Amino acid sequence: MSTAIPLPSKDEQREHLMVQVAKLYYDLERTQSEIATEVGLTRWQVARLLRDARETGVVRIAIVPRAQRLPALESRLQTAFGLREAIVVPALGDGALAQDAVAQAAGQYLASLSPRPGLIGVSWGRTMAAVAHWLPPGWNDGVRIVLMNGATNSRSARLATNTVAERFAESGNGTATLLPVPAIVGRAETRSVLEADPVIADVLALAEEAPVACFGLGGMAGSVHIESGYLTDRDVDGLAEKHAVGDLLGRFIDADGAIADPALDARTIGLAPEKLRDKTHAIGVAAGKSKHAVVLAALRARYVNVLVTDEATALHALTEIAHSEAREKTHAG
Repeated sequence: MSTAIPLPSKDEQREHLMVQVAKLYYDLERTQSEIATEVGLTRWQVARLLRDARETGVVRIAIVPRAQRLPALESRLQTAFGLREAIVVPALGDGALAQDAVAQAAGQYLASLSPRPGLIGVSWGRTMAAVAHWLPPGWNDGVRIVLMNGATNSRSARLATNTVAERFAESGNGTATLLPVPAIVGRAETRSVLEADPVIADVLALAEEAPVACFGLGGMAGSVHIESGYLTDRDVDGLAEKHAVGDLLGRFIDADGAIADPALDARTIGLAPEKLRDKTHAIGVAAGKSKHAVVLAALRARYVNVLVTDEATALHALTEIAHSEAREKTHAG
C-alpha cells in the first residue's frame, strides 16, 4: 500500500535551492547577477543563499548537500551539455530501485520549482507514473497539467496512460487537460484530420504553450508502446534497423536525436521534440542501462535542459561525449 508523501518543508525546499545556487556559483562560475536571472530571484536573495549555504555547512570546500545527490557529477553534466540543471542519484543497480529513486528525485525537483509554474506538460509511461506517485500532496496548488502526446490505448494494459496526467493534477489540487487520441494511428492522413480538429488542436497548442515539460525517455527494450498496442515486436525490430535508440513523447529518435522513421512519425500524434527546446524547463527523466543511448541522444539534440537520472547513465553520457570529442580532434589533426 502506498503512503502519502509529506509536502517538503520550507527548510527542505530552501536547501535544494541553496544547492542549485551554490553549484552555479562555485562549480559553474556564474555571477550572482546571472544566477539571479536564471533562477528567478533577486541578487540579494542569491547572496543570502550563498552565505547561508556556507554557514550551515552545505558549502565547505565543495558542495555538500544532505540529500542523496551527486553534485560534482551533476556539475560535470551541466558543463558538458549546457544544461540548466542536472540531478543525479547514486548507483542503485539497473532495476526498479534505480527508477524509483530517479522518479522520487524528479518529483522533489518539480515540487521545489520557484516560482511555481502554473502550466506543466507531461508525457505518460512507467517512469512518469512513478514520478506522479512521488509528488507530495499539494505540491503546486491549482496547477494545470496538459498531456503532450496521444495516450488512448488500443488494447487493455496495466498502465492506464491517461491517469498519469490526472495523478499529477490531483496531487497538486489542479486540473488535467488530456489528449484523447491514440499515440500512433494507422495512416498519416488520419493524424492530419485529428490534429485539425479544434478540440485536439487546442490541447496541442496548450502543450506547446507550457513553459515546463516533464517527460520520460524510453529505451527500445520493453517499450510501453508494445504493451499499449501501438507497435508490434516486428515494428520495434524495424525501428532498430533504422538505428532508433529510443523515444520521447512517442517519437523514436536515432543517436543524433533525429527522427528514425519519418513514415512512423507522420502517424504519431503529440508535441514535436524540437518544441522542447523552447521550454524554460525541459525535464527528461530516465534510469537504467536500457536508457543510456536515448538519454545521450536527447542531450546531444538539446531536447533536454534538465536531466534527472542515475549515476551510471550520467557517467555513460560523459564518457561518450569525451570519446566523441577525442575522435573529432584526431580527425582534425
